[in-house]
This record gives sequence, C-alpha cells and structure tokens, in this order.
Amino acid sequence: MGLFRRKDRDDTPVDMNARSPQLGIRFKDLAVLGALAEQGADLTEPRHIIYYSYAPSEAVAHAMARDAEAKGFTAAVKPPLPEARGQWSVICEVTATTSPEFVVSSDDFFQDLADRNDAEYDGWEASVDGRAA
Repeated sequence: MGLFRRKDRDDTPVDMNARSPQLGIRFKDLAVLGALAEQGADLTEPRHIIYYSYAPSEAVAHAMARDAEAKGFTAAVKPPLPEARGQWSVICEVTATTSPEFVVSSDDFFQDLADRNDAEYDGWEASVDGRAA
C-alpha cells in the first residue's frame, strides 16, 4: 500500500502505531479516516464511533466500562467468545466528529485505559453516514 511507505527513504513499511509528525495521529487511525473518506464520509459531520477493548476478567471489564462512561462514552461488557477465553469485551460507543484532536484524545484514552488494566485496546470503527451501525 503506497500510502504508508516513505518516499524519501527506502521501501520499509511505516509502523502503523507510530504517529504522523504533522497531525500526531497514529497511522492506523489515519488509515481508518482514509477508508471513511474513500467511502464518501464527510469527516466534519458527527458519526457513530465504536471502540473495542478486551479485559482479562469480568471485574476489570466492568471497571473499564465505568471509566469510559465517566468520559461520556456508552459502554457494554460482553462475555468471552469460546475461542477467546479470558477476554471480556468492552465495547464503547459515542457520536462525535472525527477531528484530529478527537481521534488522538480518544485513541490515547482507550490505549491508556487498556494499559492501566492489563487489557488490550483493539481500535475503533465509525459509520460512514453518521448513523449507528
């Protein structure tokens, strides 16, 4: 994918967890924004956004959900799938504009939340037209 290769250096792919020097957004988040724009999304309009994390226990999952709710997100905890034993899903939702500032602050919040709770933050997705998926 040429979009994430360095033109002035070699053909080494960019670390998708690294941040863009211009916007401070992780390249993985720029890829999501790019996919939304390619599908016709107006990124200046509010849209339904979902964040995914996986906690090591039900108690930790509920604690993470409470922290997310305190930040204005709607949160739900779901039990582990049979193939992912010990990984309680924490699914958080919000309607917001995907401005660079919001994307950075939300990504930082969910990554920090996962790090503090020995959990995994798996990223986010958003609706193209602003409505819930």
